[in-house]
Amino acid sequence: MTHSDKAALRGEPSYVWRAGQERRLAMIRSWSATDGPILDNGCGPGVYLKAFAPYSRARFGLEIEHDRAFEALPNAEGISEGVGEFLPFADNVFDLVLSNEVIEHVVDDQLYLSEMVRVTRPGGRIVIFCPNRWYPVEQHGIYVRGTYHFGNKWLVNYLPNGLRNQLAPHVRTYTRAGLRRLYADLPVYEVHHSRIFGGYDNIAARRPRFGRILKRILYSAEQSPLNVLGLSHFLVLEKL
Repeated sequence: MTHSDKAALRGEPSYVWRAGQERRLAMIRSWSATDGPILDNGCGPGVYLKAFAPYSRARFGLEIEHDRAFEALPNAEGISEGVGEFLPFADNVFDLVLSNEVIEHVVDDQLYLSEMVRVTRPGGRIVIFCPNRWYPVEQHGIYVRGTYHFGNKWLVNYLPNGLRNQLAPHVRTYTRAGLRRLYADLPVYEVHHSRIFGGYDNIAARRPRFGRILKRILYSAEQSPLNVLGLSHFLVLEKL
């Protein structure tokens, strides 16, 4: 499988730590405990596991890609190689289970979420970031007549489901109602849901002043009805 094939099928994880990742870490810490056992379900090379190091010694990851799992090893107490639908952990283990832009790539998203609930202790929390259907740009590229076209594609997610899924069969996007259906029958309740915009760190690096203005505008929009256009859902669930 080529690098572009992997990128299409599984997305690109966070490789470096920048303002966007720091902002998400602050959100995670504001809504969940980070001083106990933590699982990053789809940890990539382990940048979030490394970021949790000042708070928890019990950091574990699961990753499907061998090279990424190997790279994550120094950042955790243990890394397992496998898929998120079948977690190699006992029931009721973790205080926090994180899924950062992963659930949209798995084969069975409902089973994936069910497994995260299973391994979370009662009172523990599950934190999910995943693509919002109404963000104007599909960031995972599209397929046209069997050929993958990498890059941002405007308004793809506004197409009817049948056509949208022909162009982007490799990745899901979610409405709030669609997310809620995934955990409707699971022993959890919704602690928090919001839609957030991205870090836009590349823009800020190239054009710092414009980047600061853009972030100020979009982060303010998160507190308004315009948040329906946000990049990602930020969902926090607590296990009963």
